[in-house]
Amino acid sequence: MSFSVKPVLTGDKTVLRPFTEADADAVWEILQDPEVIRFTFEPGSEFTLDGLRSIYASRAHAPDRLDLAVTDRATGELVGEVVLNEWNPHARSCNFRTLMGPRGRDRGLGTEAIRLIVGHGFERLGLHRVGLEVYGNNPRARRVYEKVGFVPEGVRREAQSRDGEWVDEVIMGILDREWDAHRGHPGAVSSTAR
Repeated sequence: MSFSVKPVLTGDKTVLRPFTEADADAVWEILQDPEVIRFTFEPGSEFTLDGLRSIYASRAHAPDRLDLAVTDRATGELVGEVVLNEWNPHARSCNFRTLMGPRGRDRGLGTEAIRLIVGHGFERLGLHRVGLEVYGNNPRARRVYEKVGFVPEGVRREAQSRDGEWVDEVIMGILDREWDAHRGHPGAVSSTAR
């Protein structure tokens, strides 16, 4: 198994593709969104446009992670990202994270993108487990993760201080056998990889 091959995954609504340095401008715009900031980054995280260009230019060659741009299939516009990282080869597991900009929300693009990359992880890369953490005050993300098949596994109570309030981190995961059972459910997405 290797994350060094960066596929293009195509669904009905989205195309997931490898990032390029040129994507930094679109990502920079997405990172200005208050909801993305609130639910995605540690307080005090700082990014620069030049730093993003460097980060996204390097992602296409990273052998230990898979970062894919989420694009709207109808327009080609970059609306977010999905990432498999923190690869543990002995456990055949990795972490999942995503961010979705305002133009990608409430249209099913995020749900489809998550199904595409998680399906790729299980069906093509042979993963056993994909895990994630989501803030307890982010019900939209939790609903999407549960719809895709992630199961709550535990809670880190008051793990982060966000906007002056303590927020829980909910730990969620999905196993290969759960994916196999879930992928045939209504709304599941089949993908084509190029």
